[in-house]
Amino acid sequence: MPKDDGHRDFPGRGLLINVLRVFHIAGLAGISAVVLADAGSAERWGALMLVSGLGIVALDAWANPAYFRQAKGLGTLLKIALVGLLVLWEPGRLPLFWFVLAFSVALSHAPGRYRHRQLF
Repeated sequence: MPKDDGHRDFPGRGLLINVLRVFHIAGLAGISAVVLADAGSAERWGALMLVSGLGIVALDAWANPAYFRQAKGLGTLLKIALVGLLVLWEPGRLPLFWFVLAFSVALSHAPGRYRHRQLF
């Protein structure tokens, strides 16, 4: 049901996003093990992060039609590209891992006036 600001929602969307976040964090834990302890497959954990992350992005973009014009949406596209690079470029994994982790935390915990700022 649309709101005055163009946002949309449906019953269960919050629960669905939270379930996807559980899988996303599991993928992050797996990627962390690969990068920091050379344990497991970067491709498998990267795929889990990608699929769950794309689900979250799709729901966020559907709920907020301005999502990809905002800092949060554009930052998320950058994170997707960097995680893909992290999975594929083994020599660069460690610095990319720390950069993506720091960037993600900074973006997620920035004040709303920055995250939701419309860039164009």
